[in-house]
Amino acid sequence: MKKPDLDKRIDAYLALREALGLSTRAIRLQLLSFAEFLKHHQSDEPVRAQLAIDWASSSSSKHGVSGVAARLSVARGFLRHLKASFPDTEIPDANLIVAPRRPTPHLFSDAEIEAILEAASQLGPRRSLRPYTHKILFGLLACTGMRPGEAVRLLVSDVFLEETPARIEVRATKFKKSRWVPLHDSSAQQLRCYLELRRKKKYDGLSDCFFVSEQGGKLNYDILDRTFHRLLRRVGISAQPGRRRPTLNSFRHTFAVQRLKQWYEEGADVALLAPNLSIYLGHVDPSTSYWYLTATPELLGSAANLFYEYAGKEACDEETR
Repeated sequence: MKKPDLDKRIDAYLALREALGLSTRAIRLQLLSFAEFLKHHQSDEPVRAQLAIDWASSSSSKHGVSGVAARLSVARGFLRHLKASFPDTEIPDANLIVAPRRPTPHLFSDAEIEAILEAASQLGPRRSLRPYTHKILFGLLACTGMRPGEAVRLLVSDVFLEETPARIEVRATKFKKSRWVPLHDSSAQQLRCYLELRRKKKYDGLSDCFFVSEQGGKLNYDILDRTFHRLLRRVGISAQPGRRRPTLNSFRHTFAVQRLKQWYEEGADVALLAPNLSIYLGHVDPSTSYWYLTATPELLGSAANLFYEYAGKEACDEETR
């Protein structure tokens, strides 16, 4: 395939992804690099799988193994699209370059979350808004699975507490997507109390940010992160063997796993509901949500119990036939 034709195919592939609501910013430059590589390393014959592997590996010293695997994944996506028009196009196997396994994230127990919120409520200075700001913010992360940066950037106008149901609008966040995050009644009530306290302590005139700093503006994320880790040390929460150290994103991991666990325990169709979780978390597709879903003993146990119930029912039905 000639270079001009390849450029047109890349433009068509990116346009298709954008029409489906998928991000193209990160892969556009990579595909243009792939096209330039093909221009110099192949004739007009169909694209061969080895060329995709060679291109992905050409930056191994710069990006490492995980980067090579990510580049191969980008090439494979485009080649699948290309194969529809050019059946002789070869697609390399996804497992030819194995990315290193990510460390297992830390998942908070209910007791740990309670300890964090209690420690946050003891922050100084006395009679300031700061302890309430941190307690409510951490609680919001725990009960919604929002990204920490999304919570920090919230404006008062993004929070609709008098609507039914109460909800938060997360505007133009990662992947340039906006979404609604419905709130449980108990969560909405906590946010109402925070807004009232914010008003009583005269913070309303200082900033439009929902979570306001003592200086009257948006919370500084780096300072928030350092405060969070000081609280973890204070309550004795540390990294577990074989797991990553706890971070603000651990609330998000915990939320996703607990949601799945509850669905399993309720006997719900998890495969059918998984896209709902993906949308709630703000992912472009369910596969992205798998990053947050760790095979905890509790989650595996819930899934196993559901399978045993299903298998037992099938056995009973077989006996009665």
